[in-house]
Amino acid sequence: MFKTSRHAHRFLVPVATLPLLLTATTGVMYDLLEQWGLEADWLLALHVGHFGPLNLQPVYSLLLGLCVLVLVITGLRMWFRTRPKASRS
Repeated sequence: MFKTSRHAHRFLVPVATLPLLLTATTGVMYDLLEQWGLEADWLLALHVGHFGPLNLQPVYSLLLGLCVLVLVITGLRMWFRTRPKASRS
């Protein structure tokens, strides 16, 4: 599917970043609104992966975790492949 780790990483960064930012933002906003005594159940629904008719709640955490894991693996592969090799004397 992907020729190199760089291709996979380049494809997955935007795909994984949006749900991760959404989860972080809705979690913070939900907590703030709850502290102020405002109703924020709709934010909690977004936070756990319930997007209207599309309910990803049972697998949302797993999908986010897999995205992060793949990004870490592809990032490390790129990093180790581009590091200069130590010269032997």
